[in-house]
Amino acid sequence: MTNRHSRQGFLGTDSELKIQSATVAVIGLCGGGSHVSQQLAHIGVGNILLVDPDHADDTNINRMVGLTQHEAAEESPKAQVIGEKLRLINPAANIVAIPKQWQEVPDALKTCAAIFGCVDSISAREQLERFSRRYGIPYIDVGMDVHGADGRYFVTGQVIASLPHRPCMRCMGFITDENLAAEEARYGAAGGRAQVVWPNGVLASTAVGIFMALHTPWNTDLDPTLYTEYDGNRNVLAPSNRLQYLRGAKCQHFVGTECVGDIF
Repeated sequence: MTNRHSRQGFLGTDSELKIQSATVAVIGLCGGGSHVSQQLAHIGVGNILLVDPDHADDTNINRMVGLTQHEAAEESPKAQVIGEKLRLINPAANIVAIPKQWQEVPDALKTCAAIFGCVDSISAREQLERFSRRYGIPYIDVGMDVHGADGRYFVTGQVIASLPHRPCMRCMGFITDENLAAEEARYGAAGGRAQVVWPNGVLASTAVGIFMALHTPWNTDLDPTLYTEYDGNRNVLAPSNRLQYLRGAKCQHFVGTECVGDIF
């Protein structure tokens, strides 16, 4: 029988073992998180933590990959829905569905090889980044939005890799005090049923590619792009122009607190 991952041999020596032994968390499972988690299962990641306290409903059908009409009608926990799909994809994987806020299970996250944040708010992103920095964990943020009015809407998004000892999301200008205050009022201008499954898929694939570049030796000649912007109206992904101002820059926001681990 052919090894199910034999076509991933280009990833490098021992890459299969590294992938199988990795523990990866996906925080937020409705939009981008549903795509990310299923790709991780197909790749062969051995331990996947699925963290989301919410229950599915019919407004999630248009963006939550794998959600069925029956599961939406039953308002099944999102972590359970995605967990069941992943076990069908890779029965050998250790899939842990956690229908709670991630802050309730910090011990489960502390030893992750990476944390994917697929959350809605800027404040949630800031909290996840702070946690990840404390424990020296690569944090990969996936986000998109539909905004506009009067029938003219714009689809935008970003994938940001916040890595230990590298520029953080405040360095990149993505998190500011101003957008922390204003973000909640803007989110979801197109309504709860916005059809956004394809931009979520584009962004999720980009994020998983960053994880693979970080966790396997296949792409060691190039650093992953830390900040990728998405123009969904034009179907364009491109490195953010903000990166040109960060060449050689050191993060000044986590000095003295990065990688300190558990204070107890």
